[in-house]
Amino acid sequence: MLRDRPLSGVIALGQVSGAVTGSRARRGRPRGAGPDPALCDRVCNAPAVDAALIFIALESVALAVLFALAWERGAVIDRIRGLLGGRSDELDARVRTTLGRLDTLEWRLAQLLKDVSVLADLSGVGVVRLDDDARVDFANLTAHVLLDRVPRSMVGQTAIEAFIDGRIEAIADAALATGFANGEIRVREADGPTYVVRARRSPMAGVWLVLEDVSELRKLQRIRTEFIENLSHELRTPLSTVSLLTETLAREADQASPPIPPRMRDRIAKIEVETGHLVQMVNELLDLTRIETGGPILLLNDVDMNALAAAAVERLHLFAERQGVDLTLDLPPRVPAVRGDPVRLGQVLVNLLHNSVKFSPDGGEVTVRVRVQGGEVVTSVEDHGIGIPRAAQTRIFERFYKVDRARVRGGGGGTGLGLSIARHVVEGHHGRIWVQSDEGEGATFSFAIPAAGESAP
Repeated sequence: MLRDRPLSGVIALGQVSGAVTGSRARRGRPRGAGPDPALCDRVCNAPAVDAALIFIALESVALAVLFALAWERGAVIDRIRGLLGGRSDELDARVRTTLGRLDTLEWRLAQLLKDVSVLADLSGVGVVRLDDDARVDFANLTAHVLLDRVPRSMVGQTAIEAFIDGRIEAIADAALATGFANGEIRVREADGPTYVVRARRSPMAGVWLVLEDVSELRKLQRIRTEFIENLSHELRTPLSTVSLLTETLAREADQASPPIPPRMRDRIAKIEVETGHLVQMVNELLDLTRIETGGPILLLNDVDMNALAAAAVERLHLFAERQGVDLTLDLPPRVPAVRGDPVRLGQVLVNLLHNSVKFSPDGGEVTVRVRVQGGEVVTSVEDHGIGIPRAAQTRIFERFYKVDRARVRGGGGGTGLGLSIARHVVEGHHGRIWVQSDEGEGATFSFAIPAAGESAP
């Protein structure tokens, strides 16, 4: 190891060896021989010897530290080898293999995201992913186009900055809390495009948002609503006039002298009935339009379903008498109130009662019942008429759907809107409506509304 040391160290080591040898030789000289010239020279050079010794000591300490570090490093490497069960070359190979697999997985993930983006672009929907801090960390090209943004400019922005609509944060928060959420937003301006936003919580982190442009659909719905409203208002005035003239003509026919022929009376009565059907259709069209476009029903009042059922029976009492049908009530002494709109719930009962009376035979009976079942107030209207075919029961609550007119007494099948209105109103109260019927044995229409204080399903 001497050849690896610095030259000064070798020289100093040689000086130390010489000093020791001279000391031994001095002890062997006789007294009075005089001073040894070599010894005098070494004594004169004593400071150089001390410096050499200090240098050797420092170098020894440094070598010891380096040796200790090397020893520790070797021990760590040995432990890693022991854990992995291989030599250093095997360890290097395994590390390189793992890094290669990570690179491959990252590449596959990037390709998968590209495929998802392309698929979303083809379907015409925007896909956006928000991280846990509500910042955009992925957005496909369609999302940038829908929001009128430069491609790749949304990544890193907050949800407010990207969408310019505070409702998007509420939708994302709801999805994080419950797993999913839906909503509508309108960007840039009051009459700007309208997007349906469907949010789902990611199984890893953040929230996925899917944006669909429904501006054209909402425009068509608005046009349809405006058309129905305008048509209904335009028909109301002439129909009211025809109805009044028909009633006047029927009254004058009763008082005519000599009496008019029975055939003329039947024709006047038929005009009155058909005019009534048209008036009912116009009114129900307006009602359905208001319900569908008027937003959620405000559930502000405590409604007593017993009182509501009694009021509906009283309202249709004269109509039932003309049809030869008896109306009966089956009510418990007391039921819990429901939260809702009494006018709308009363309309549901009137529609159901009107249908039951219309489809009942002469001398038939229609019963209105109110019961409490499992936190809900269930109201049912039962008749013993012709019943509803099984094939029609799945569609009976659709708009404009009607059973065969030949099955209805008098040939009047109604407008096909009454049950659709009832379904919209009941669902607006967080309730449900259904029918039970056997053809030829009557039908029972029922709807259930959560009792006040019960959580909506």
